[in-house]
Amino acid sequence: MQFAINARDGAARCGCLMFARGTVDTPAFMPVGTHGAVKAITPEEVRASGAQIILSNTFHLMLRPGIEIICQHRGLHDFMQWQGPILTDSGGYQTFSLASMRKISEQGVAFKSPVDGDDIFLSPELAIEIQQQLDADVIMVLDECTAHTATRVQALESMQLSLRWAQRCKDAQGAHGSALFGIVQGGRYPDLRKQCAQELVETGFSGYALGGLCVGEEPSEREALLESTLQVLPADRPRYMMGVGKPQDIVKAVQCGVDMFDCVLPTRNARTGFLYTRTGLLRIRNSRYQKDTRPVDENCACYTCRHYSRAYLRHLDKCGEILGARLNTIHNLHYFQDLMRDIRQAIGDGHFAEYSREFYRMQTLDTETVA
Repeated sequence: MQFAINARDGAARCGCLMFARGTVDTPAFMPVGTHGAVKAITPEEVRASGAQIILSNTFHLMLRPGIEIICQHRGLHDFMQWQGPILTDSGGYQTFSLASMRKISEQGVAFKSPVDGDDIFLSPELAIEIQQQLDADVIMVLDECTAHTATRVQALESMQLSLRWAQRCKDAQGAHGSALFGIVQGGRYPDLRKQCAQELVETGFSGYALGGLCVGEEPSEREALLESTLQVLPADRPRYMMGVGKPQDIVKAVQCGVDMFDCVLPTRNARTGFLYTRTGLLRIRNSRYQKDTRPVDENCACYTCRHYSRAYLRHLDKCGEILGARLNTIHNLHYFQDLMRDIRQAIGDGHFAEYSREFYRMQTLDTETVA
């Protein structure tokens, strides 16, 4: 992986990540394909949305279908028929989301499988080995995602464990060509996060992720943690804010200097009838759209908005038709890629501050009133 910054506007920057499988323009949003599929749509439709890189999850693919089956397909790209770059999460987030089903030790994490209850053990070395077998373009260290409610002592112990695991991941990587990212932890304590970032930089990684955010903290606290941590990370490496998907949070993080994002919100909200527009979320299930012949967003050029009305999408949702989830997902993914494209354009033109003000002004409008 190579990373180039093409323009800066304040702390915000736009550039590109270059891989053998293609180039990714940054700031970039990665649709989430946890099980090797972005829910409800095909890889071709993901590509048509403008997405250049996607995310999959090591832990879940290890459980189903199993690494052996994916290796029989020469890796995850051929298995799921996505030939662009792929980033794989190490399974570290599952130390947070499956807290009732796991036990953490110095050696790694012992899980009870959420699929069949079997015992599973994931070590830093195994996390790297599996991601290399998947042939991911960007791989992540195994870390412990610290709960927002952790005390300072708990956050420090967790951070130190994640740092030891990060070193083991770096040692296990060997000469493999994938880009290995370190993950900054430290809970809600700015000094711990800065310490973690400094030690990761000393170890040396291709890029750096900010973990343990958007897990319950207030937006103002998140922004302060983000700004203080980014001061420590090298400017010539990509910065990835994990699990962030609200458009308002993305714009704010770009202002601070973040380059990469991922989240399940676009696809999850699509399946529950929440559609993104330039003025905020539109809830397609509301009765006011029963006879509305307009598209979701008249300024959107996605397949859904070019062919279907709000009334039709509401009808599909009310009837539980799978097509409704598909069309909603196409629109939401397209919205996020348009958002990132507009952000990159504003940075390149040197107008990102103005763009941000207008973006937030539009988001304060009540979509259900003005739409």
